This record gives sequence, structure tokens and C-alpha cells, in this order.
Amino acid sequence: MDITLAVLAGRWTPLVFREFLRRDRATYSELSAALPALSDKVLSDRLAQLTGADVLDRHRVPGWPPHVRYTLTEQGRPWNRCCTAWGEWGTARWQESR
Repeated sequence: MDITLAVLAGRWTPLVFREFLRRDRATYSELSAALPALSDKVLSDRLAQLTGADVLDRHRVPGWPPHVRYTLTEQGRPWNRCCTAWGEWGTARWQESR
């Protein structure tokens, strides 16, 4: 459990990861557009954190201008179930409070 929490540490990390629940892969630009409240530095830091934890793979796409595409790794795919469960739990709590 400590490893899981360490990987998800950071104010915006769960939201960055959530974007990978919605799509198989994403470019930096797509993530930046989907999460406009994040500064470029924070988004870069969170992507580096998730890549370093072997949750995301970083692939440079050939061509100009340079693009980087991120995908979930085999280690990161099981997190879909975990985050989906968290989302369902949060939705249920929110609905109960209304």
C-alpha cells in the first residue's frame, strides 16, 4: 500500500492518471488541454513521476515538431480497476450527500 500511495503522491497525480483511464495513450499537448489548471512544470513533473514508477511509457514520435506520446505500461494497466473503484466510491458518496 505504501508504494501505491507513493506513486500517487502529489496534488495533481491522480488527475493526470485519470486521463489514461479515458484513453489508451496521450500526447503532452492532449494532456495539457485536458488539464488546463496544471502548469507545464507540474504536468511534466507528474509525467516524469509516473514514468519513473513504471506506470507510463514515454515514446518519442518521429517528425517535426517533436511529439511525445505516453501510454500505460503493463504495470500501470491494473491501476484502471483501482481508480475506477475509487471513482465509483466517490460518486456514491457524492450522491448520498445530495
